[in-house]
Amino acid sequence: MTMTSKFSIAKGWLVGSAFTFLSAVPALAQEAEKAGKDKSALDSYLIDGGPLTIFIVAIGLLSLISLTVFNFMNLTKAKFAPDDLKGALLDHMTNCRVRSAIELSASHPSYLGRMMAYSLPNIDATHPEDLGRDHVEDAIADFSINETRKQMTFISLLSLVAQAAPMLGLFGTVFGMIGAFSTLGQNAGADPQDLAADISVALLTTMWGLIVAILSLFAYFFFKNRFNALVADCHGTAENLINASIQTVNADAHLAKIPEGIAV
Repeated sequence: MTMTSKFSIAKGWLVGSAFTFLSAVPALAQEAEKAGKDKSALDSYLIDGGPLTIFIVAIGLLSLISLTVFNFMNLTKAKFAPDDLKGALLDHMTNCRVRSAIELSASHPSYLGRMMAYSLPNIDATHPEDLGRDHVEDAIADFSINETRKQMTFISLLSLVAQAAPMLGLFGTVFGMIGAFSTLGQNAGADPQDLAADISVALLTTMWGLIVAILSLFAYFFFKNRFNALVADCHGTAENLINASIQTVNADAHLAKIPEGIAV
């Protein structure tokens, strides 16, 4: 199974899971009322939780979905290491057309294009044995450090949502329990029904906070691994490009070392 197909499967699963939870709210509202009860499922799982629960559902899920859509659009092969750019750069570097490779890279907005435009000027033709590989690799590392900081911003926001959602749920739990104990304090013989509203706030905010946190955590690690895979692809391509030029420059020396009668 190719990386593209794996990404497509994971993409479908993640988007499907997010929208399943989002669509659960109106779906619950359409369910038949339970026997002997006046409340709908929407009331039981959302409205009874009060404004805090509605806030967690609205802000949490909307943040999760918007960040998920953005990262799906941003973390694509076309924006990191498109195949057409790879082939054109390999042709230039194999034929030692470094200047042409730099110009092509500078005109391409992809991660690979910008990385090669930044690093290829460090090639040193006065050292034909390695073409100044160390300086080129240092430039690649510098570019990657700066670019990773930018690219990880929206991925890290998913981690923030995953950490904040349980805290909001815990706040709702404390808020609901304070209300419940306050009712008990005012009336020692309080009917359990008098405590139901506060207990609903405590439990429902916790439930929705955990739902948002779990989905956000899955999304964070999925996109982080996707980003790392795309960057690794770019670095591997850069290594192949440098090796192609070095091999071309040292082709005659390489052949001179081959014993007579040995096929190349």
